Amino acid sequence: MDVLGISCYFHDAAAALLRDGRLVAAAEEERFTRKKHDYEFPQHAIDFCLRMGQTRGADLDYVVFFEKPFVKFERLLVSSLQLFPRSHQVFREAMIAWLTDKLWIKGLIQKRLGVKPSKILFSEHHLSHASSAFYCSPFDEAAVLTVDGVGEWTTASLGVGRGSEIQLLKEIRFPHSLGLLYSAFTAFLGFEVNEGEYKVMGMAPFGSPRYVDKVWKLIRVQPDGSFELDMDYFAFHHSTHQTFSRKFEALFGPPRDPRTNFFTPSSGYPSYFGERPTNYDELARQNEHYADIAASIQAVTEEVVLTMARAVHRETGLRRLCLAGGVALNSVANGRILRETPFEELYIQPAAGDGGGAVGAALYGYHAVLGKPRAFVMEHAAWGEEHSPVAVQRFLERNTISHEHVDDEAKLVERVVDRLERGKVVGWCQGRFEWGPRALGQRSILADPRRADMKHLVNLKIKFREPFRPFAPSVLVERTAEYFDLPDAAKHYPARFMLYVVNVKEDKRAVIPAVTHVDGTGRVQTVRRDVNPRYYRLIEAFGEATGVPVVLNTSFNLRGEPIVNTPAEAFRTFSESGMDALVLGDCLIDKPTSS
Repeated sequence: MDVLGISCYFHDAAAALLRDGRLVAAAEEERFTRKKHDYEFPQHAIDFCLRMGQTRGADLDYVVFFEKPFVKFERLLVSSLQLFPRSHQVFREAMIAWLTDKLWIKGLIQKRLGVKPSKILFSEHHLSHASSAFYCSPFDEAAVLTVDGVGEWTTASLGVGRGSEIQLLKEIRFPHSLGLLYSAFTAFLGFEVNEGEYKVMGMAPFGSPRYVDKVWKLIRVQPDGSFELDMDYFAFHHSTHQTFSRKFEALFGPPRDPRTNFFTPSSGYPSYFGERPTNYDELARQNEHYADIAASIQAVTEEVVLTMARAVHRETGLRRLCLAGGVALNSVANGRILRETPFEELYIQPAAGDGGGAVGAALYGYHAVLGKPRAFVMEHAAWGEEHSPVAVQRFLERNTISHEHVDDEAKLVERVVDRLERGKVVGWCQGRFEWGPRALGQRSILADPRRADMKHLVNLKIKFREPFRPFAPSVLVERTAEYFDLPDAAKHYPARFMLYVVNVKEDKRAVIPAVTHVDGTGRVQTVRRDVNPRYYRLIEAFGEATGVPVVLNTSFNLRGEPIVNTPAEAFRTFSESGMDALVLGDCLIDKPTSS
C-alpha cells in the first residue's frame, strides 16, 4: 500500500511516501526549487517521491494532507473579524490567498496527481506533528508534546501514543502561542521570522538573561503547562507585517536594525565585516543589549517548555516523550528536558517543523485511519535524492572538471583526513540528502575542530555569516561521553539528528574550540557505523590520525540558500566559496592554489 503525505502553504513545503508503512522517500520542496523555505505546492518533492517508489500519482492508494484547510480558514476569518477594522489587511490577504488557491487543496491534489477524491484524506496540523514524532519513534508507548506557531487553531498539544493510536488530550489555542512569542523576538532582533529563530538561539549565549522579568510580563504560565500571552504586546494577530506592538517597544526599546552587523565584545569583530567602525565600543554595547534580550527570551522559552514537559509527565506518568513542532528544533531546550525532567528518553524526528508534517500525515493515514500496525522507525535522516556514480562522473566530464576518482574508500578517507589535518575546508556530498534542516554527513562542510581559528576561517571563506553562529561537532557515538555530557549516547535518537545542545567536558573545550560555543556547550551529532558508515569511517580515521574523533560539521550551502542537492549545485557552491576541496561520492576535487 502506497500513501503519500503532503505539507505546504505556510513554510517548508514537503512530500513523503510510505510503502506498507515504511518510509520510501521524504524531501522538502526547497531542495529542488532552490527557494529557501519554499511553501508552494511541493510538486518537485512529490515527483521525486514517486520516482523513488517507481509509481504514479494515479496508482497511489491514499494521499494525506497535513492539516484541514477549512478549519484554518475559519480561524483566519474569525480572528480577523474580531479585530476588524485593525485587521483589515489580514482579512484582505487571507481572502486573496485562500479563495484563489489554498482552500481548494483537494481539487489541486486531484488535478496534479490524478487521484480519485475518495483517496484524499486530511489530518489535523498538530496531529500530523504528533504522528511524525511518535510513529517514527522506537517507542510502543510514549507521552507526546507538540509546540509551534499555530496550526488550524492549536498552538500546542499534549497527548499519549500507544501502539497504532495517538490521543491528544489537551491543547492551547491561537493567539496564545510559544512559537509566535519567540518569533516576535526574532523579528525584534532583526531576523526573518520562520528563518532566524535559530539565530536568536545562537545569539543568546553572548548575552545575559537580564530582561527575564520583562519577558515574563508577556506570558503567564500555569503549573499544568497552559499559558496565555498578553496580546497588548503583540501585533501578529492583526497585522500582516508586524509581530510586536508599540507597547513591546516601550518595554524593550527600539528594535535592532537588520542591516547592521551584530558583534559584541565577546564575539569579536570578524574581518569579513570590513573595517572596524570608529564607534566600535558604542555599537558593541548596543549589540550586547540585544544579546541580553536574546538570552532572556531563550531562558523564558526553556522554562515554559520545561513546565509543559513536566505537566505532560504528571498527566501521563510515562518516561518517554515524543516532541514535534517548530519549537522542538530548539536544541537547548531539548537538552534541558533530558537533564531536568523525569523523562528518560526523548524522540524528535529530524524535520520537526512543518515540513515533517508530510511524514506525519502519511503515517497518521496509514495507522490511525486505516488501522495498520507499525513497522517503521526513523533511524536516520537520509531520505532525499541520491546521484549515482555514473551521474557524478558524467557531470565532471561534461564540464571538464579536473578530479581524482578514488575507488578505494580507505584511500579516499585518508586523503580527506590529510586535508582536514592541514587546515583545509572540505565539502562532503554523499548518498541521499538529509530530511530536515540539519546537515548530518550527507551534505556537509567539514573542518578540523581543534583549530581555534576555524570558526572564523569557515565563516570568512564560506558562510559570510554572523560571528555568533556556532558550528556543530560530529562525534563517534562510542566516544561521545569523553567529550560531551551525554551519558548513554547510543540510546538518544535526537543526538543523531543534532537536536541536543549539551555541555562540552571542561577538559575538552580547549581540545575542540571550533565546535565549543561561548558558553561551553555544543550542538552535538552522534555518528553510528551502521547508520552512516562512510561518515563514521572518516571521523574514525581523523581520530586515529589526531587523537580527536570529532569533526566540525556545518551545512553545505551558501548564506541564504538551501542545502545543496545535485553535483552541479555542490560544485557551484564549492567554486563560489573558499572551500579547498570537494568530495562528490568517490571523486575528489581540489581547488587550484593561486600562484
